[in-house]
Amino acid sequence: AMDRGAVLFLLLSSLSGGACMIELDGNGFTNILVAINPAVPENPQLIQNIKDMINSSSAYLVTATQKMFYFKDVKILVPPNWAPQPSYTRGKTESYENANVVIKDMSYGDDPYTLQYDECGKPGKYIHLTPSFLLNDSLLNAYGPRGRVFVHEWAHLRWGVYDEYNEDTPFYISSSQQVEATRCSKDLTGSLGVPSSSDSSLQRCSKDQITGLPSANCQFFPDKTQKTSASIMYLQSLPAITEFCNDKSHNQEAPNMQNRMCNYRSVWSVIGSAPDFDRTAPMTADPPPPQFTLLQKGRRVVCLVLDVSGSMGDYDRLTRLRQAATLFLREIIEDQSMVGIVTFTSSGTIVKSLTLVHDETSREELVTALPSTAGGGTDICRGLDSGFQVLREDDSSTFGDEIVLLSDGESPVDCLDQVGNSGAIVHGIALGPSADKRVEIMVNMTGGKYILATDKVDSNGLVDAFAALTTSDGNLTLQSIQLESTGMNTDGNSFFNGTVSVDKTVGNDTSFLVIWGTSVPDIIVTSPTGFNYTNTDFSQNRDLKTATLKIPGTAEVGDWTYSLHNTQSSRQALAVTVTSRAASASVDPVTVKAHMNQEVSNGSRPMLVFAEVRQGDLPVILADVVATIESNDGPNEELQLLDNGAGADVFRRDGIYTKYFTNVRKSGTFNLKVRVQGRGDTARLSVRRHGRALYIPGYMEDGQLQLNPQKPPGSEEDLQARVGSFSRTASGGAFTVAMDPGAPPPRFPPCTITDLSARIEAQGVLLTWTAPGEDYDQGTAKSYEIRMSPDFELLRKNFSDAQLVNVSLSLPKEAGSMEEYSFSPESIPLQNGTILYFAARSEDHENLTSEVSNIAQAALIVPGPDPPTGPEPGPPTGPEPGPPSSVNITVLVLSVTGVVAAACIVATTVMCVKKRKRTTSA
Repeated sequence: AMDRGAVLFLLLSSLSGGACMIELDGNGFTNILVAINPAVPENPQLIQNIKDMINSSSAYLVTATQKMFYFKDVKILVPPNWAPQPSYTRGKTESYENANVVIKDMSYGDDPYTLQYDECGKPGKYIHLTPSFLLNDSLLNAYGPRGRVFVHEWAHLRWGVYDEYNEDTPFYISSSQQVEATRCSKDLTGSLGVPSSSDSSLQRCSKDQITGLPSANCQFFPDKTQKTSASIMYLQSLPAITEFCNDKSHNQEAPNMQNRMCNYRSVWSVIGSAPDFDRTAPMTADPPPPQFTLLQKGRRVVCLVLDVSGSMGDYDRLTRLRQAATLFLREIIEDQSMVGIVTFTSSGTIVKSLTLVHDETSREELVTALPSTAGGGTDICRGLDSGFQVLREDDSSTFGDEIVLLSDGESPVDCLDQVGNSGAIVHGIALGPSADKRVEIMVNMTGGKYILATDKVDSNGLVDAFAALTTSDGNLTLQSIQLESTGMNTDGNSFFNGTVSVDKTVGNDTSFLVIWGTSVPDIIVTSPTGFNYTNTDFSQNRDLKTATLKIPGTAEVGDWTYSLHNTQSSRQALAVTVTSRAASASVDPVTVKAHMNQEVSNGSRPMLVFAEVRQGDLPVILADVVATIESNDGPNEELQLLDNGAGADVFRRDGIYTKYFTNVRKSGTFNLKVRVQGRGDTARLSVRRHGRALYIPGYMEDGQLQLNPQKPPGSEEDLQARVGSFSRTASGGAFTVAMDPGAPPPRFPPCTITDLSARIEAQGVLLTWTAPGEDYDQGTAKSYEIRMSPDFELLRKNFSDAQLVNVSLSLPKEAGSMEEYSFSPESIPLQNGTILYFAARSEDHENLTSEVSNIAQAALIVPGPDPPTGPEPGPPTGPEPGPPSSVNITVLVLSVTGVVAAACIVATTVMCVKKRKRTTSA
């Protein structure tokens, strides 16, 4: 018989993704949710253009996927602040937070993009389109028709493929020593040049004297008319482009993210291996047009459904529940929301009907109704029955409403169908090790949040759980922001001190909550200008063991310090929570969202921890981000998350901080918490976005350059002062590990090196890369193996077949460190025309080896002097060309002053670097 953990794993795996998970019905994608941000002005034309875009994209998707897929039905969630219309139906579990496509203005530009930061083949988070992109037809020349753009972004979102251009490396030298634009396919034609400032002509590019590549101001202008049909992930805007690059058309030499992330596989190869293809055959007839449903949700309506069974009297759980729920009712729930309270044992009891939250008095009414006694059995479904009854009090419906279900014990569960049919979102808080795991199934069914709170008195977990239950309608300026949440078992007559940074994006409704275990500590909170708040300034509740300080007006910007003095002789737990709201309704606050890439795991593959730090749509980079993995028993594990573009991290400095979680030792439920600290002298905003449709600077058409308007510039230097020092804390929710009984802990190899680079300098080769670890990106690996070849294809397919070379390298550095290695290949003269390719892998102390790295190129190409005037030359054997129109970039050959000594490079040469081992020269 299958054990209960395995059954739970299968159930949760099938539900993972929540209520807004895209589904495939036959050949048609359904349950796609497009959500419009509340800050977008009401505009019926916007809704019509969304429909037009998806209608046209459905037909384009049919062609691009060879009649495999189309868009069948789409929901459009309009903001609650738009005027109700007869065509709008009431939303259920849909929310802006869980949308697949969001419509919102951006700080800089209108680039459509997909937030994507997982492994190749893993879905993205959401597509972001601006109202201007959807309404302003003048942008179509640069991006192409909206339906085509949507299919480009859909491939990021659904199938986890990556872009085939590279704005950081727009050109490269091919293995045949030609300058190529980074693109797919190589059959795409166009011209290289620098647009003239006086007319629409194209001027010759100068060459970089070190790399031999075109200079930084040189651009590639594709021909408007093409003979190739690929690829959508490079230039969907060209009329001829109707396909993804496949194995035949794929350009594996191009230094783009698709090659780096997907191990040089073609886009169509990755798409074709997706589960969507497992149960689908090509259509034999044209599909119907997409069906659209317009949804709108009203004010936020929440019912707290709280377990008060006998076990809630253990470990001071009921007191901790009241502490956390009081914070939620006083500081977290937004004005104009409606809240009710239900308690349950073996039956449910309504203790507070729906109450409009509009002032301090209404909030305190709800606080007073919180339960204070525990006793009896546990029946979660009877509590939910009463909760749904409360939710119907305002309009006889539970659609779109929310349940906050807190329980610490197992229970008979006979209401999964009722929960699924309610149209309400269920958030689950599992308190302690015995909480019923089927609550997680309810949460996944309805798109809610699932959070574990342990009985560790210094973890502040229950407070964090309630603090995470903010509004999900997309209006960040209304949300409560958790700046600090920390606790410590403090020795007698000792201090618990800390600092919390208030930045200028927050400061309204700022409060400090202090919680103690046995006796009130001496409290001092000091503002940035040195004003001290002490116990007399706090509102104390000795029954609840809490003290609260509310900062009047807008809190000062800067570092606030707190000092809690445990005046008793024995140790006690002390905790501090600081919450605030946006300082301005027009400026989004800095926020952090955290999650695991797997909500449930059987331990067979490593889990990834993600933290997304942003201000509005702008990534916040160079912050210090620490994740804590907490379980009911055993010590916490802390992980330093990195945004360095190596190891688990996909893009460097994109505001997504990442780390592998490899220390999987047992089954159980774990909770993720992330703390972020930004310092004013380092943390800053970035305007860079990845996973987006390429903005084309112009085209060549009938021999003439047709320029598009320049993109709005966005200088990162201008943004640095906009962040300042800040503190944030966020719960990333709970996740489940369900390993096979008796299975040993998994063994993981070093992670793949993804940022290997090579260059020839001073008659030698310099290699750099980020060190992997003993287990993926943690610890220190045992050794490196590095190989090189003049043949790209040989190195990619036959990494292990090369000879060894007498080279050495010191021991690998700790994971995340930068490695450098310089050497002079003895058997290969480095002369003009030399092109070498390098790849590496590492080995750990258990003799597990990583996958082979990306392939890095080192080229020695010395260009001849640039002619003073004239167009870019054509093929050296061809006639003297005229203006550089319709020049096929595949024949734009660099001027080479030396002869390639190809005969010197006969065999593939290898460097193999092993710990405590020096090989002899081949």
